[in-house]
Amino acid sequence: MAKAKTSLTAVERRAEELDTIAAVLPIERRDELAELLTDQDIETLRHLVNQGMGDNTLRALTSDLAYLEAWGLAATGQSLPWPAPEALLLKFVAHHLWDPRHRETDADHGMPADVDESLRSQAFLKSVGPHAPATVRRRLANWSTLTKWRGLDGAFASPALKSAIRLAIRAAPRQRLRKSAKAVTGDVLARLLATCATDSLRDLRDRAILMVAFASGGCRRSEIAGLRREQLTVEPPIPVEGGSPLPSLAIHLGRTKTTSGEEDDVVYLTGRPVEALNAWMVAAKIESGSVFRAIGRWGTVSRRAIDPQSVNAIIKQRVELAGLDAGEFSAHGLRSGFLTEAAIRNIPLLEAMEQSRHRSVQQASNYYNNATRPSGRAARML
Repeated sequence: MAKAKTSLTAVERRAEELDTIAAVLPIERRDELAELLTDQDIETLRHLVNQGMGDNTLRALTSDLAYLEAWGLAATGQSLPWPAPEALLLKFVAHHLWDPRHRETDADHGMPADVDESLRSQAFLKSVGPHAPATVRRRLANWSTLTKWRGLDGAFASPALKSAIRLAIRAAPRQRLRKSAKAVTGDVLARLLATCATDSLRDLRDRAILMVAFASGGCRRSEIAGLRREQLTVEPPIPVEGGSPLPSLAIHLGRTKTTSGEEDDVVYLTGRPVEALNAWMVAAKIESGSVFRAIGRWGTVSRRAIDPQSVNAIIKQRVELAGLDAGEFSAHGLRSGFLTEAAIRNIPLLEAMEQSRHRSVQQASNYYNNATRPSGRAARML
């Protein structure tokens, strides 16, 4: 007689449910999240997936929900209550926005040591010191969004919470830092590509990642990691006067952070980036599915896509091999580097924005201003 199937534990059941939405919502820490998130959390995520919310927005919501649950357990010993009372929201602000100078004389100021240690042991907390105000505001906003999706109201608009945030920021000003301290401009990119000089699978893959991420206008690392063969379409070659036509292809990114509805975001690659991408896909025998994949110790290509963190790690590894400081560059440096290089080469701002898919002229123009100010006429008036 066949043995009765052992019933799944709550954690195993949540892990399986997370698997069912993984194709739309890639999750790097699925096993940990299955233990951390509640049944209702998983149901909320499934609901958001069914609503057709953009993948990047879903990833951000999941990441923040996981952090909030981890913080709630560490700070109160219990899962987050829904809706969260005002006192808990104020505690969240007090734990994340604090004055380092005050901490020197008052050990109880800011995040308690046991909460800090718990979050670090789970790799939820990495930086030292108070959080950036933008991070705190984003997590509170996502907390509010998740509360509303559960059909509940919260105290997120309370005057006390707004006042606490305002006073905390004023008391502990924090300099705004770029995601990547330095931009990966054309000269830096050339040094990184020089480290990918062989025909090994790893060099072919990393060369393709660098060139595609830069030439596409600085694709976000999540877009590079999630790129699939089905998103690529071959375009007619681009004629070149006195030379051979250049290969061209389109990358259909679908619905992204800066699009809405059914709008399909498309970027185009021409010439060397297309050749680099094709060389990798031929060598790795990629005819469908994920384009950029992990490579095993013995040179075997995985069927699974690399994760966004791996894209950042690859960039930093190439930076080190090029003899540069890995602490000064990240994957976002390719995005800022594209616009900075476009300014250096006098490419019109709006033309560059079409490729980078920036919607804000003010945001994109910052890179142009930073690139041209040192040599601009305003700096040479005397």
